Amino acid sequence: QVQLVESGGGLVQPGGSLRLSCAASRSILSVGVTGWYRQAPGKQRELVASITSGGSTNYADSVKGRFTISRDNAKNTVYLQMNSLKPEDTAVFYCNCKGRQWEFWGQGTQVTVSS
Repeated sequence: QVQLVESGGGLVQPGGSLRLSCAASRSILSVGVTGWYRQAPGKQRELVASITSGGSTNYADSVKGRFTISRDNAKNTVYLQMNSLKPEDTAVFYCNCKGRQWEFWGQGTQVTVSS
């Protein structure tokens, strides 16, 4: 069984930055497609950013230019750098990694943007 462990969430003021980390217990992040999802209270979970095994990235329109997804294969870790945070970014952020016949989720990390 693979574990994905998110960290880096917290409380930040509007305009601030946070970097989320997703560490995998096995070397799967460089094989599958890894995505950061978020779920705000009362809303559906949505894809924020993703990175393929080849390094191609994709972003939701709402975060383009503010968030950056990256991967460190040596550390089996994917990052989400979040800048210029807004109150509407408040949500639980989840890491997901999937291949052809498997998919794993992390437990989530809370991000709260508030003054």
